[in-house]
Amino acid sequence: MTRIRRGYIARRRRTKIRLFTSSFRGAHSRLTRTIIQQKIKALFSAYRDRDRHKRNFRCLWVTRINAAIRENAVSYSYSTLINNLYKRQLLLNRKILAQLAILNRNCLYLISNDMIK
Repeated sequence: MTRIRRGYIARRRRTKIRLFTSSFRGAHSRLTRTIIQQKIKALFSAYRDRDRHKRNFRCLWVTRINAAIRENAVSYSYSTLINNLYKRQLLLNRKILAQLAILNRNCLYLISNDMIK
């Protein structure tokens, strides 16, 4: 009997997976089984860390705002600032407040002093 040549579908699927993992090191980019495992692991980590990334940035913004506010007034803190912002219905999110704390600290002091009065 003559040898039967397989189709191209499986090879095309493996090639597509290989393109995804082409930048991985060692067997993670060469062996099909480990390529599939590493692709699953990479996609899961990317999905998980998208939320973690947002969480880390929010923590950073809160820390920057709190540090800038405590420099200005001793008894004033981040939580009271945010509470007063909500009471006055000022729509400034934490990212913008953190940028003000770094780039334009006087503006943040004006906002916080206005909240105290």
